[in-house]
Amino acid sequence: MTRAWVLPMSFVGCGVLLATTSAVRGETGSAVAQLLVFVLLAGVLSPLAFPRSVGAVEAQRRSAVDGRPVVYWRAGCTYCLRLRLRLGRSARGLHWVDIWRDPAGAAAVRAANDGDETVPTVVVAGRPHVNPDPRWVREQLPASTR
Repeated sequence: MTRAWVLPMSFVGCGVLLATTSAVRGETGSAVAQLLVFVLLAGVLSPLAFPRSVGAVEAQRRSAVDGRPVVYWRAGCTYCLRLRLRLGRSARGLHWVDIWRDPAGAAAVRAANDGDETVPTVVVAGRPHVNPDPRWVREQLPASTR
């Protein structure tokens, strides 16, 4: 669980160090700007940028009931972030599983990708799709959730 926060916290730490250095030099405006940029990057790369994750078993159960795709992802993955941002509000219509928080989710991704934890892996009707086009993923959603 803490692994998902290593990258964002590293960005915050670097931002604090750079901002402190600039502030000590008397460059207050630069220090504030640097800190703001690093905090924003940390937020975008954190689990907070994604809809709330559920466990793989629960996501598979829900998907079987409502037919919505399951997205396996992890924090810090630029391809996952691209998918999330390009889906916009439609992202809430998917079932999201953070493979760093859910061992069953990581196992499902490894089973679908010949032992690799390649994300995002989107499962639609029981078939895995690795790093699919966001437009295609949006088309897989029921019309009521688009």
